Amino acid sequence: MKLVIVTGMSGAGKSSALKMLEDLGYFCMDNLPAPLVEKFAELLTGTLSEEFPGGEMGKVAIGIDARSGLEAMEKPLEAMKERGIDYTIIFLDTSDDVLLKRFKETRRAHPLAMDGRIEDGIANERLKLRYLKKNATYILDTSHMLIRDLKKEINDIFVAEKNYGNLYVNILSFGFKYGIPADADMVLDVRFLPNPFYIEELKNDTGKDKSVHDYVMSFDEANVFLNKLEDMLTFLIPNYVKEGKNQLVIAIGCTGGKHRSVCLAEEIYKRLSDAGDYGIRLEHRDIDKDSIRNRNG
Repeated sequence: MKLVIVTGMSGAGKSSALKMLEDLGYFCMDNLPAPLVEKFAELLTGTLSEEFPGGEMGKVAIGIDARSGLEAMEKPLEAMKERGIDYTIIFLDTSDDVLLKRFKETRRAHPLAMDGRIEDGIANERLKLRYLKKNATYILDTSHMLIRDLKKEINDIFVAEKNYGNLYVNILSFGFKYGIPADADMVLDVRFLPNPFYIEELKNDTGKDKSVHDYVMSFDEANVFLNKLEDMLTFLIPNYVKEGKNQLVIAIGCTGGKHRSVCLAEEIYKRLSDAGDYGIRLEHRDIDKDSIRNRNG
């Protein structure tokens, strides 16, 4: 039997993850009270497994959240280990500022905020979740994930069975004139390369177009930069994984975020995509902003 425990911060995507596991053939149960987790696992390996000999209950996922009595999870998890019950914990995390934005946009109350502030509820929940996060098998930071990104990560873990190192790498292109991304861990300035903006036939294209790509990559400096960056990241990422880092945002910037940064972000994404032991996502933050400004101008 495969038992998956889905937990994490309220608003981080636990319900979506459970639905994805359900689509993969898991029997799913949400908001199971923590004291019942051990009993439920015993039933799955005992009575229920006998009643479903065909394997219908062979894959089970349960959701544990702030309403379930998180502080009571340590005892059942230890008991399951002693009984030899194999389980996997997926912990969905999100930065506080993103969580706050999500709760305000949906106008939902945080389950631990009661009549107080959302920020207090988030802080309280983080304290209650410390044990589960520390003992999680996989930690997925959904701060910058779309639903399709989360689905890919779930599939990589439970279908492709990739060796996942709990680190999610975000390759982000941006324009300096629109501001440096506040959550960037590493900021790389590629304005040392000639700007395609000043070439009339390339001005309206982007770094995703072959015309701009070929122009940018025609310079030796671009290739040297990519080789050195790949070498550095190949060294850094395994060490970040080893130290328990969950998210790495690599921001690559040019003037407007449309040509050089987009091209180089695409290239480094391709080079890192086959590593297999961490998740990776590509985002172009400012690629369309110039055209939007021109239309509104």
